[in-house]
Amino acid sequence: MKTFYTAEVTASGGRAGAARSDDGVLDIALSLPRSMGGDGDKTNPEQLFGAGYAACFENAVIFVAQQQKLALKNTRVTARVAMGQHDDGRFGLEVWLDVSGEGIERAELESVVAEADRLCPYSNAVRGNIPVQISII
Repeated sequence: MKTFYTAEVTASGGRAGAARSDDGVLDIALSLPRSMGGDGDKTNPEQLFGAGYAACFENAVIFVAQQQKLALKNTRVTARVAMGQHDDGRFGLEVWLDVSGEGIERAELESVVAEADRLCPYSNAVRGNIPVQISII
């Protein structure tokens, strides 16, 4: 793989700790969500994962549309990330991506989204590991 960029982030204190990037741009306190017994007043790993996946996937959608010379505009990707426990005791994630855009036909958007899913590094990283449902809204 030809590397374009490497992010370095150090977490300390687990889910109720903090995370900081080596360049200091990301410096964030973390907390458990209320539904997991925390105070829920700070971000959590699932929100950070969702933000990264949504941003990366949207960029892949924009890239594919540009490559195909389509007039796609006002794109938006919303990620929902669920964390839970499997029957065998392992913890896992599930992801739902809702994609919207304007300026092209729905069939074209479906094609763009399918190709974006093939190209997106987050999609490639999780494929076969966690369920991901992609919807065009």
